[in-house]
Amino acid sequence: MDTPSIESITNPSPRHMAPANRDSSASRTAPARIALVGVHGFGTHHLRNLERLSAQGVVELVAVADPHPPAPGALPETTAVHANLDALLAGDHRPDVIIVATPIQTHAPLALSVLASKADLYLEKPPVASMADFLRLQEAAEAAGRSVQIGFQSLGSLALPALEKLAGGAATGELPGIGRLKGISATGRWVRDRAYYQRSRWAGKRSLDGVDVVDGVATNPLAHAIATALRIAGARKAEDLAFVDTDLYRANDIEADDTSVIRMRTVNGLPITCALTLCATEPVEPYVTLHGTEGTAVFHYTEDKVTVRVEAGEITHVFGRDDLTENLLQHLSGGTPLLSPLDHSGAFMRVLEAIRTAAAPALIPAKYVDWVGAGDQAHAVIPNIEDILERATLAHASFSELGLPWARPATAGAEALFSPEDAEANAPTTVIRSGDGLETELAPRPYLHPVSTRDGIVVTDHLAADHVWHLGAGFAVQDVNGSNFWGGRSYRRTAGKYMDLTDHGRIEIAEITHDQDCTVLDLRWLASDGSLVLQERRTYRRALIDQHTWRLDIQTRLTAVVDATLGSPGSHGAAGSGYGGFFWRLPVNASPRVFSSTAEGEPSVHGSVSPWLAWTGEFDGGPATLVFGSPSESPDPWFVRCQGYPAVGSALAWDTAVELAADTTLTRSNTVWISDGTLGMQEIERLVAGR
Repeated sequence: MDTPSIESITNPSPRHMAPANRDSSASRTAPARIALVGVHGFGTHHLRNLERLSAQGVVELVAVADPHPPAPGALPETTAVHANLDALLAGDHRPDVIIVATPIQTHAPLALSVLASKADLYLEKPPVASMADFLRLQEAAEAAGRSVQIGFQSLGSLALPALEKLAGGAATGELPGIGRLKGISATGRWVRDRAYYQRSRWAGKRSLDGVDVVDGVATNPLAHAIATALRIAGARKAEDLAFVDTDLYRANDIEADDTSVIRMRTVNGLPITCALTLCATEPVEPYVTLHGTEGTAVFHYTEDKVTVRVEAGEITHVFGRDDLTENLLQHLSGGTPLLSPLDHSGAFMRVLEAIRTAAAPALIPAKYVDWVGAGDQAHAVIPNIEDILERATLAHASFSELGLPWARPATAGAEALFSPEDAEANAPTTVIRSGDGLETELAPRPYLHPVSTRDGIVVTDHLAADHVWHLGAGFAVQDVNGSNFWGGRSYRRTAGKYMDLTDHGRIEIAEITHDQDCTVLDLRWLASDGSLVLQERRTYRRALIDQHTWRLDIQTRLTAVVDATLGSPGSHGAAGSGYGGFFWRLPVNASPRVFSSTAEGEPSVHGSVSPWLAWTGEFDGGPATLVFGSPSESPDPWFVRCQGYPAVGSALAWDTAVELAADTTLTRSNTVWISDGTLGMQEIERLVAGR
């Protein structure tokens, strides 16, 4: 019910009751008698649909209620028109079903009155504006013995049974399987202008005159995205969800959210993340994605279209859709199950309640919002929101966890690397993140992000859409005794390809000690089965070189708890993919140049051995240079990516695994010089010489 226009409805009271309905279980021979409350906004959709069903002899529209009557000729001559539900119920219309398509805050009182009248109910989404009202509505429906259909039209899609099969790991007649389901995401990118929020008093409100409204992006215009994702996940009742987490923002001058991430997890452990905005560059039909171990299934629910992408290729199938009004009538006459029954909205209401009770959405500062158009037709655009939403859904991360400049600062698991930071000395920003909240398949581990130059240019990235398991600056290994401490898929020689396995380990901080220019981490490497395989002492040291340059020294000392084999895709047979060890993910930058003292460009530098490697580029904020010094303990080859994504690593096991006997220690010391501006060869050589 995105755009209803009813501004006020007289408070209904159950004293006006129509005569009891006919036995709904009997086979229906006469047209069903329908009443519609709310004929504007989404009510116009119901009018068109009822006109279609009337022409088929299925229904008769006996009455409507709206304080603003429809235009002359818009209704059949036999349809009675009332100003409100009270007046409609006082008439002798004997409706079998009453459809309520009114503002959100009126749903609860109107629905309760409909049930008291002994009519069955079609109630537009969201069902009501609070969990308390939802529970009251459930009790009233059960006491009255009436059926309630909730207007989540997407739940009538014939694609849903096929998607539920895919979610269960099976193929369908139309679509190939996608393997084991790892998670579900929903993405909505719509555009709403100022006029949208001026269409009624309740638009964009969290409450109105002390009554809950909760008219945000996730509860009204893009509520179907959440409801559809929950249905595919098998989450129908509130207790089907283990938790709900919200991260709510607004770019518009409203109370409610227009850009949000909603994260859920089912009691079975399945993550569901919905990233939604009404501040997109241009509108795109919303979609729900099933992420499987062997592929993905993307469901554009407004079009009933499913696209499955697997290794063998891509296939698209367009399904039909059952009309929810017809489904309700079939249910009443023949016992056909409801497609969107009230009881199956419990999980959605758990989400709505989390949004209702959350802190008010944070206002996105004006400098991070572009306005397109003029006057009432102007609409807010959050730059790069499309990439931001994709990153959020792929990593199951909130905007805060992505570290966006307009998002609330992440308070858990993130702190300054060096203490105290001296702002007057132009000290660079360096944040260490524990990684504790990351999804298992990202191989949770501590890492640095953001790392900045002395002038504040950020030179790390994390949770990028292309590789969400690339985490700033850190140290990780793709294979330790069969456990993946890198994140993402694992390369296996026997298969000759990357495979999606449940083999991810995690690196936890046991202790952290800060000093002004030195921080020491004691770390525990826990295998996928939870056993301890490595212990690590990681030391970070900072030196301020001059007003434009500083140096970061990173030393890793790995001690094997058991005999350990440290490998990489390269050591497993993937030529040129020997990544693992020290790794630095850069943000996208223009005009990148990567070079060493002996080589120039990615093809020449990748896999080479040299004392240092330099990267220059135009970053967001200006030009910067990073110079990476090779570890003093070993001539490890450089791993470099420039064209596909920007990253530099020092490969611990380029093409041969490292064997580390129990109680023995391996040490690697890397240095990074971080400078504002573009440094040339001579300047770089002077920096390295002063190491």
